[in-house]
Amino acid sequence: MPAEAVVTRWRELAGVLAEADIGYTADLVSAGEPINIALRGGSLERLRDAAQQLKGVIATYPGVMDVSDSFRGGKRELQIDILPTAEPLGLTLADLGRQVRQAFYGEEVQRVQRERDDIKVMLRYPRSRRENIAEVERMFIRTPAGDEVPFNTVARVRYGVGFAAISRTDRERTVNVVGGIDLELGNANEVIDDLKRTYLPELGAGFPELEYAMEGEQREQSDTLGAMRRGGALALLAIYALLAIPLRSYTQPLLIMLAIPFGLIGAVVGHILLGTILSMSSLMGMVALAGVVVNDSLVLVSYVNQQRAMGVATSDAIRIAGAARFRPILLTSLTTFAGLLPVIGDVGFAAALLRPMAISLAFGVLFATTVTLIIVPAAYAILEDFLNFSGSYGDRPEPAEGA
Repeated sequence: MPAEAVVTRWRELAGVLAEADIGYTADLVSAGEPINIALRGGSLERLRDAAQQLKGVIATYPGVMDVSDSFRGGKRELQIDILPTAEPLGLTLADLGRQVRQAFYGEEVQRVQRERDDIKVMLRYPRSRRENIAEVERMFIRTPAGDEVPFNTVARVRYGVGFAAISRTDRERTVNVVGGIDLELGNANEVIDDLKRTYLPELGAGFPELEYAMEGEQREQSDTLGAMRRGGALALLAIYALLAIPLRSYTQPLLIMLAIPFGLIGAVVGHILLGTILSMSSLMGMVALAGVVVNDSLVLVSYVNQQRAMGVATSDAIRIAGAARFRPILLTSLTTFAGLLPVIGDVGFAAALLRPMAISLAFGVLFATTVTLIIVPAAYAILEDFLNFSGSYGDRPEPAEGA
C-alpha cells in the first residue's frame, strides 16, 4: 500500500479539526510544498488578512488540500505600553521592560562557587508577590533621576497574544500560504498559473503594500529549470564541437543534431501515452537524451561520407548507407528501449524517481530512430543540393585520392 494512500485514508478518517492546523505529507523526495506563496510587506495584521483571503481562494481549486499559512500565534502575555507622562521623566519602554523583568524574573547579583558548580544569586520580588499578576500594576518604577513613581502613572498593561515566530525576507515580514495537491485531481502548476492570471493581481490591488513570491516546490522548480537551460546550452555546444572537429564541417553536425528536437517530442509523447506527468526527472532524462540520440545519426552520416570519399554519388551513397546501417541503428534503439522497459513498468515506490527519466530516454530514442532513418538522409540530400546551388564546396568531406 503506497504512502499516499495511507495519507489519503488518514485525512478522511481525521476529518476537519476545529482550531487546529494539520498537514499530511508523503514524499519520496520533497522540494517543498506544491503550493507555497510568500506574502511580504506591511503590518502583520494586513498580512494575516491577505493570507486569509488567499487561503479561501486556493481552497476552491480541485485537488487542493491542507491549505494553511505560516502565521502561528504564541502564548497569552501581558503587553506593556508606555504613557506620554513617562517622557518628561526620561523613561523609555526598554526601561519599563527591564525593571518588570528584574522584579519578576530576577537580576543576577552574585555567583557562589559550590564545589564544581556556580550558584546564581537572583534578586527579585518574593514568591507571594510574583504569583499575582496585579502586582505588575502596583509596583514602582525608578526614573533615571533615582525617584520612584507608580507604574500606573507611566505605563499601561493589557492582555494579548504574542507571536510564536516572525519570519522576514529582506527585512520585511513574511507570511507563507501553503497547500498540498492531489495529483489525480489537480496540478500545482496549473493552479499557480491561474492564480497569477486572475486572483493575485486583484490581491495586489487590495493590498498595494504587499508583494508576493513563489516558494517551495515552485521556486525549486524555477531554479532547476534555469540551471538545466544553462547546462543544456553548454551540452549542445559541446556536442556540436565534438562533431564538427572530426567531420571537418560546420553544417553536418547540425544534420546529426537534427534528431535531438524529435527525440524530445518522443519523450513528451511517451509521457502522454503512459499517463505520466512531466517532472524534474523527466527533464533530466531529456537532457541526457540529447547525447544519446545523436549516435545513430552520426553512424549514418559518417557512412555516407565514407561512400562519397570513395567516389560514390551522393544519392547512391545515401541509399547504400541507409541499407547498410539500417540494422545496426534499429537494433541499437530497440535494445536501448527494451533495457529501459523494466524501469518503465515498475510503478513501485523505489522507481518513482527513475521512471520518468526512463520514459524520456526510451521513447525519445525510439522516436528519434525514425528521424534518423528518414529525415536525416533527406536533409543530407537537401543540404547537398543547396551547397551545389550556392557553389559552397568548402563545407563537404574531401574525396579520397584518385576518386
